[in-house]
Amino acid sequence: MSIISLKAIEKKFGKVTALNNVSLDIETGESFALLGPNGAGKTSIIRILLGFTKQDSGTASINGISCSDIEARRGIGYLPENLRIPPFLSGREFLKRNAELFQMTRMDADKAIDNVLEITGMKERANERTANYSKGMFQRIGLAASLLNTPKLLILDEPTNGLDPIGMREFRLILERLKVDKVTILLNSHILSEVERICSSAAIMNKGSIVVKDTIENLVRDGESLEDVFVRVVSGPALPN
Repeated sequence: MSIISLKAIEKKFGKVTALNNVSLDIETGESFALLGPNGAGKTSIIRILLGFTKQDSGTASINGISCSDIEARRGIGYLPENLRIPPFLSGREFLKRNAELFQMTRMDADKAIDNVLEITGMKERANERTANYSKGMFQRIGLAASLLNTPKLLILDEPTNGLDPIGMREFRLILERLKVDKVTILLNSHILSEVERICSSAAIMNKGSIVVKDTIENLVRDGESLEDVFVRVVSGPALPN
């Protein structure tokens, strides 16, 4: 069953076409990557899924519910590319404020916070001010916040951007654990080596269209990397969706 379904999506910002007849289905439990150069339309898809903007035409749904309906977003966890946390808050305080947005009882919030701190390896550092966190710790506490509501769909926008190799490995191991728990992951990333390790399928976009969509196994030929595929596909002539 498809958890995400986009059908013939069109989106323009003024005279700029952000999405041009985009159709995409992502199955429940899949780890899926949106790839493409800057301006390809990846962020526009994420914004439509999250209800931040609405498509001009076509349909977008999550679990069969229109993305314009708040009910579609109740089972989503989201980690934005440029997460902002007030520097005076500790990691735990930040999570408590997020739990309040989910209208959790204090008992449920405390239980959920302890759980996500354990998952992300942030339990021992949770009471420190986020101003003192490393980039990796900052991203992990952001991921912890996105997991508070036990989402079935996790949307990650450049989550490993700026992380050192150790930080990327730690983040990848957390995502591997979530995959075992059958959480559907939608990943937008330019770090193709990480995408190749984390995701099972990908769509490569260019100029508002999906150029190719397939499993990572089918996309990457013998002797190639995903980076080779990306350059070949984006540089070549556009293919039909």
